[in-house]
Amino acid sequence: MIKTSSAEKCLYQLFRLIEDGHLTVINPHGEEFSFGKKGSLPNLHLIIRNHEAYNQILALATLGLCESYMKGWWDEKNDNLTDLIGLLFKNKVYKKARGNLSLTLNVVFQRLCTLPIFIQNSKKNVHHHYDLGNDFYQLFLDKSMTYSCGYMLQNTNTLEAMQTQKYELICRKLDLQLGEQIIDIGCGWGGMLIYAAERYGVSGVGVTLSIEQARFVNERIKHLGLSDRLKVIVSDYREIDGKYDKFVSIGMFEHVGKNNFSTFMNKMSEILKPKGVGLLQTIGTVGNTRIDPWVDKYIFPGGYLPQLHELIREMTATDLMVVHYENLKPHYAETLKQWARNFNHNKHKISSLSNKFDEQFFRMWNLYLQSFEAGFRYGNLQLFQILFCKGNQWSFSTPLTFQINSTDLQSK
Repeated sequence: MIKTSSAEKCLYQLFRLIEDGHLTVINPHGEEFSFGKKGSLPNLHLIIRNHEAYNQILALATLGLCESYMKGWWDEKNDNLTDLIGLLFKNKVYKKARGNLSLTLNVVFQRLCTLPIFIQNSKKNVHHHYDLGNDFYQLFLDKSMTYSCGYMLQNTNTLEAMQTQKYELICRKLDLQLGEQIIDIGCGWGGMLIYAAERYGVSGVGVTLSIEQARFVNERIKHLGLSDRLKVIVSDYREIDGKYDKFVSIGMFEHVGKNNFSTFMNKMSEILKPKGVGLLQTIGTVGNTRIDPWVDKYIFPGGYLPQLHELIREMTATDLMVVHYENLKPHYAETLKQWARNFNHNKHKISSLSNKFDEQFFRMWNLYLQSFEAGFRYGNLQLFQILFCKGNQWSFSTPLTFQINSTDLQSK
């Protein structure tokens, strides 16, 4: 009989927490170990290919789990990482593992190198993730190149439909009017600006730190004949000025950092005209973990997830009144599911773009997309959409209702 290592035994002790669902672990010797209730769903199979995976997971918790996956040391039999990670969430295995974390100094050093206190750090962090190439992102995003949570009205919605519905929802919340000026902080590839200009007749400025994004969207604006109304600039939010009727920021606040919450809110208040209206959409959390060490190291350096009360407190401290709040948590799970499907379907096309898109890169991104889906579907990740106005007077000309349907969109 093959002797089981102490690290392997310790990991199996954690897996004994599993009561909801069933997990079969197959170790490098082909031995099988069963955890949870047989016959229950999800029924998952964890295949350990290298004994070092046990040591790395026990020593580094979630960082070790993810790094060992990147190295090919383990797999789920059917590549169902979403439900595997969801199983760990639901049965509090992740929480117990984090309690054993022993890499505090390494994590602190990593955070110090990426904190977005300084503009140069923010630029470096953005370049790390968003400047992988426009051709790369085109292979898994929808044609609007929207890289944020969509809005699902029907289970059959395509990714493109979800993003169009999200933009329509935001435009209605902002009560956009013909001729108004809007600013989009963290505008990405310009989907929101272009939609608002074409459907609602507004003018606007987009702000991004990604040179790749700015080049792409300005060319697109020119092609669509919108150069007289729209432009995108490469700038940090702390450097912008001007006055605008409407403000929007979608999926950017996660990169601001805790120490800059008040700076960001003050900037929103500063550039909004009196009685101006804004919408902030950001990933957040209801847990105590604000960023996972693996995510900080490999995916979003310098990120920090806010809690809802922090956002509202900072807004009210800067003459901004919160008038509506919505949590789109399940919508982001569905968005990520479609991104992951597209990403894996186009694996060969992506690999042909550059030799930097190697097998370890694919495993890293596959894990990122599926683990984030699990976080929204089963874990503490939230998607906050907060509507606010400047001052204490609510001045909308339309009722506070935002219901939309596909017929509305087709008629516009």
